[in-house]
Amino acid sequence: MGIGVEGMDDKFSEEISTAARLILSARYVMALSGAGISVDSGIPPFRGPGGLWTKHGEPPMDGYQRFLADPKDHWEERLKRKGYAQELYATLGSAEPNPGHYALAELEELKILQCLITQNIDDLHRRAGSQKLTEIHGNFTLLRCIGCGTRFLPEEIPLDVLPPSCPNCGGIIKTDVVIFGEPIPSDVLAVCQEETEKCDCMILAGTSATVYPAAAFPQIVRQRGGTLIETNLYESERTPFCNVSLRGSTAETLPKLVDCIKEEIKKR
Repeated sequence: MGIGVEGMDDKFSEEISTAARLILSARYVMALSGAGISVDSGIPPFRGPGGLWTKHGEPPMDGYQRFLADPKDHWEERLKRKGYAQELYATLGSAEPNPGHYALAELEELKILQCLITQNIDDLHRRAGSQKLTEIHGNFTLLRCIGCGTRFLPEEIPLDVLPPSCPNCGGIIKTDVVIFGEPIPSDVLAVCQEETEKCDCMILAGTSATVYPAAAFPQIVRQRGGTLIETNLYESERTPFCNVSLRGSTAETLPKLVDCIKEEIKKR
């Protein structure tokens, strides 16, 4: 499986139709998105050709432990925004949602998509209109207390004293973005697990789904007899386990998939 979108040839049209019917026949549809869906918004991946970490080097694997050891120093370095962080935040700040983001938001509006888990920190799904959204790696526009887990807008937390403290519990505040060595926030992970247990059809949008814990979600769906639908530019380790694999940019394939779903609904 896996035909390019150019020309919408018969084979690709058949794959899109199959995916649409599988989605409409499911009881509980979810999506898992990754870096690939935001590439068409001008956000480079972290790894691979042109990746931020490829150019600047990966952050330390014990980043969270370093934060806990000296949160003041962590904040001072963050505010300097050097290296990959400078490029990343500049890119995130200027990025706009693309048709792939809007397609998933529309699928939610159609009351078909029940939950969207994203591994991205770029806030683009939310800006596109997705509401049933779980950001497993956090959101770059927010701050989070590591004590009580409350999230704040940056303007709600003064930075005159570093590290800033939580107005609710007095705990230390960091960015909401999950860094290396940091556990996924328990409230987020609980939602992911609860939703995945209900899911019988998962759309893998722009993700190879190989980084845990997110990688476990499609595995759970598949092991329980559910359907996996992949849309990605490249084959992944998950491709052999997918019922349908749509090869192409998510900015092209997802809108076509949603259009096909709407056509199928009209026929019913």
